[in-house]
Amino acid sequence: MNQNQIKDLVDEALALNESLFLIDISISSNNKIQITVDGDNGVSLSECIRISRKVEHNLDREEEDFSLEVTTPDISHPLQMKRQYLKNINRILKVKTLEEDFEGTLVEADEDKIVLNWKAREPKPIGKGKVTVQKTVTINYKDIKEAKVKIVF
Repeated sequence: MNQNQIKDLVDEALALNESLFLIDISISSNNKIQITVDGDNGVSLSECIRISRKVEHNLDREEEDFSLEVTTPDISHPLQMKRQYLKNINRILKVKTLEEDFEGTLVEADEDKIVLNWKAREPKPIGKGKVTVQKTVTINYKDIKEAKVKIVF
């Protein structure tokens, strides 16, 4: 299987809907093609079918047999692209960096960094007891080891 040919076909299909973007293409040794796409507003089943048909109808099974799967990233997969951070603003993220782990609400994402907010209980500066304080951290994308959306029920 030619990964460049498959990527070109996926890019053509994604060009018809600007809100969709490619996350990953993988081809196993037994020609199982797995395409992962995401969208700024989610990805409908009909869009997955449309992308699948675009790829499948332009590959020849007589020449080389394959299986094809077009999916969206599930909640257990970490965020991989800046565009995924933008679509998850105001959601709770668990972010691992090389030095520290953070969990907070994603309030900002731009080309270079993200900003998380959360509340924490800390000892009062004077006297006994604790006080709730608002915390904020700015993290550069290059410092993020892993970031996942936390689902709250």
